[in-house]
Amino acid sequence: MISKENAEHYIWGENCDGWYLLNRQDMLIIHERMPPDTHEKRHFHSVSRQFFYVLEGELTMELEGVKHEIKARQGVEIPPGAKHQARNDSALPVEFIVISHPTTRGDRSDLPTA
Repeated sequence: MISKENAEHYIWGENCDGWYLLNRQDMLIIHERMPPDTHEKRHFHSVSRQFFYVLEGELTMELEGVKHEIKARQGVEIPPGAKHQARNDSALPVEFIVISHPTTRGDRSDLPTA
């Protein structure tokens, strides 16, 4: 069994948390937590397809220049090549699951912020 309580933990970006729930070459599943007013770098993946599913809070996903507000129990698919940026523009933390197929390791190109 795996959960954020026993998964490998790491810190990324502006004091954001990640927990590897599944870390394989063919699939990556991460539980992430973003404090208020944080964001990742705008980027895209050439091969990897991703699905973000919000557990708690509200995630702002900028996808190809359009902002989407994703609430708890909602998700969004990010196809390969789509420029995107996950943001927490709210006053509360947001927790979500990111599923990447295949892994995003070595398949990320950063872009300037939109």
